[in-house]
Amino acid sequence: MTTVAENMVRTLRVNGIDRVYGIPGDSLNGFTDALRKDGTIRWVHVRHEESAAFAAAADAALTGELAVVAGSCGPGNLHLINGLYDANRSRVPVLAIAAHIPTVEIGTGYFQETHPQELFRECSVYVEYVADPSQMPRLMEIAMRAAIEQRGVAVLVIPGDVALAEIADDRAVVIPRATPVITPSADELDRAAELLNGCRRVTILAGAGVEGAHDQVIALADRLAAPIVHALRGKEHIEYDNPFDVGMTGLLGFASGFRAMEDAEGLLILGSDFPYTQFYPDGATTVQVDIRGEQLGKRHPLDLGLVGDVKATAEALLPRLTAKADRTHLDDATAHYRKTRAKLDDLAVPARGKAPIHPQYLARLIDEAAASDAILTADVGSPTVWAARYFTMTEKRRLIGSFNHGSMANALLHGIGAQVAEPDRQVIALAGDGGLSMMLGELITLTQNKLPVKTIVVNNSSLNFVELEMKAAGFVTYGTDLQNPDFAAVAQALGIFARRVERSEDLLDAVAEVLAHDGPALLDVVTERQELSMPPSIKAEQVKGFALYAIRTVMSGRGDELLDLAKANWRQLF
Repeated sequence: MTTVAENMVRTLRVNGIDRVYGIPGDSLNGFTDALRKDGTIRWVHVRHEESAAFAAAADAALTGELAVVAGSCGPGNLHLINGLYDANRSRVPVLAIAAHIPTVEIGTGYFQETHPQELFRECSVYVEYVADPSQMPRLMEIAMRAAIEQRGVAVLVIPGDVALAEIADDRAVVIPRATPVITPSADELDRAAELLNGCRRVTILAGAGVEGAHDQVIALADRLAAPIVHALRGKEHIEYDNPFDVGMTGLLGFASGFRAMEDAEGLLILGSDFPYTQFYPDGATTVQVDIRGEQLGKRHPLDLGLVGDVKATAEALLPRLTAKADRTHLDDATAHYRKTRAKLDDLAVPARGKAPIHPQYLARLIDEAAASDAILTADVGSPTVWAARYFTMTEKRRLIGSFNHGSMANALLHGIGAQVAEPDRQVIALAGDGGLSMMLGELITLTQNKLPVKTIVVNNSSLNFVELEMKAAGFVTYGTDLQNPDFAAVAQALGIFARRVERSEDLLDAVAEVLAHDGPALLDVVTERQELSMPPSIKAEQVKGFALYAIRTVMSGRGDELLDLAKANWRQLF
């Protein structure tokens, strides 16, 4: 007799799945026992189901292949939701197996009862409830294909008794990914060329959709004499070997990226869903290319929207474009970028004396010491700012974060999945102190699974980016203090090699020692709390906000905080 669960495991195996992330539970017994009997698929045991989902998201992002996660009924699979939101919004293929309470008890208010198919609907491209063994393996195949072809999360909700039931059809189907080449029509390409040829100053905005199209985008930039601005998720795919690069725009970006967008007469958006409408140029002729037609014009008014993958579209568009002889816009933008880059690098220096370490200096040292093919992850908040500005990409480096969903605590969790997927590559997780403490138990996952992830903690004893947002909006900081332990001591107690650094003079050797360690390691770095991550363009509202913050802070009796702020940022302010 073959059970539904055994058929599920067999289907995973024939499709090349050799690992599943999760935490066992009684409603998952049929599935986990089938994994045990099969013996070819690794159970990656984490300490929280949210970690399993984030790990699967990173795994899928790195490999481009389907990753699998499982959660037991009720609270178990509910814990998956945040990580599945991240995976779905990052458009990576993940299959989630959500166990359910016994079929006969559904609708009775039974112990741990929820309605998972409703709860997961918003964070998935496909979710279905398996009510009867006869629905399998068909629903398994549909779910896997949906995740693979739509590049998102598919959820199968299955009661434990159904998983243990005998299956009538024991087939195991291989589901390959389709590889279509999609380009706009000839008329649309002609119109795009007409619009771009008619603009003197063209800027390219490149997002995650330029993956695999690096050389084609560079060729477009050369033909159009166009500086390339990248969104955060485009950084890893277009920043390297790029003489047209002028950095990022947006809240985390560079002044040069902002200016190259602002000065554009024509804007070519390639594979980007950059959401901040205030950073798009007013009045520019705008052409957008995206593989998903529903994304066209979603963020900014268009003169022309093209459905196509970036590589094929760029190749088809290039011969239609007239080479621009006037390269003034490009030259001005790249010159401005060099100045902006130099100013940012000037901030990445050791602090004087006993002052707390500048986080820019920490990020620079990590970047210089990291392997050329390192996988870098960063927590949401200030670690993402420093990663965006100071981690440099190579053709082989990867940068993973919760850049669309924006969840705290992702760096270590993504690092787990990255190291499982790529056991021979260096994985460095740049974690905030708030993020790490939120999911601190996952350090044990590193030791239990023997994962040599290197965790670097930006320890500023605060929810630092939240404080910045409060200051910019004119609010006195409140509720953002963190009473942190010695994270190095905690890590050592868990069996992890660790160092703690409080002075700049000790940081270089500590980074080298931690990255060289053969096994999991943690570096706890005490950094400047008041360091400002200045946006690329200071708006009048932000200036007003900081003025209000200063007045309110003085009136509340916390004027010394303003002195600390000025002292920490004199390099940027003067």
